[in-house]
Amino acid sequence: MSEIVIDRQAAIDEPLLPSLEQLTHWVGCVFSRHPDDDRLELTIRFVDEEESQALNSDYRGKDKPTNVLSFPFENPPGITLPLLGDLIICHAVVAQEADEQQKPLAHHYAHMVVHGTLHLMGYDHIDEQEAEEMEQLERELLATLNIPDPYHV
Repeated sequence: MSEIVIDRQAAIDEPLLPSLEQLTHWVGCVFSRHPDDDRLELTIRFVDEEESQALNSDYRGKDKPTNVLSFPFENPPGITLPLLGDLIICHAVVAQEADEQQKPLAHHYAHMVVHGTLHLMGYDHIDEQEAEEMEQLERELLATLNIPDPYHV
């Protein structure tokens, strides 16, 4: 597998954000199950609640901040680029969820990165069968990282 390239952006001043090394490890875990996918470049941007809410409202019609938003890259006709897309992660929401679910923050961040990366690859959870398939894959991938089932709260 080629090298994963992550553009890590921190739009907030927060010392508890995952490192580039952690992000690369978590994204690499997803790519290990998708070795034929050559879209190895993505942006992961950490934002505040205001930016998350604005994007969630603009793109999903939900006027509240959310944990992770996924924006898959669509190649223009006739042009092939190795871009997978962008993940926008709201630290405040992720930290609050980790606290409420009594999970280590790093475990919840790993889950959000795995979940978001799967969305960028085309997985979804709109209907029940897709949701079960995606959640099972998340469980399996997180288990390889020694992270317990995130859906067993």
